[in-house]
Amino acid sequence: MAAEWQDAITEAQKATGFTGKVVPRTVDTIGTALRIDRRTEFYTELGALGDADRFEAFLNHWWAQALADSALDEDTREQAIEFADTSVSLHSRAADGPTVTQAEITALVMGAEAS
Repeated sequence: MAAEWQDAITEAQKATGFTGKVVPRTVDTIGTALRIDRRTEFYTELGALGDADRFEAFLNHWWAQALADSALDEDTREQAIEFADTSVSLHSRAADGPTVTQAEITALVMGAEAS
């Protein structure tokens, strides 16, 4: 999973010209990168997830938000959102079917990026 995401990120950086901070796509780093007022919602939603399909959408949404929250100014924020959307689209297009296994979800929740 990590290699596919890295490919999507690299391609999205080239396509969008995004040079800002790329938050790693793990639960811990996303939670840390979010503005403090969003963290409770993030962890509450994480605790309510029940399956891999919802987890992928959850992670995509909050990863994009973490990128936006990490931006230093409004222009960089808009670029970060475009970059996140492009990365998710490229990864989704490259993946057939479910993009995460239960083992990968467990690894992400535990703070390790699954391979």
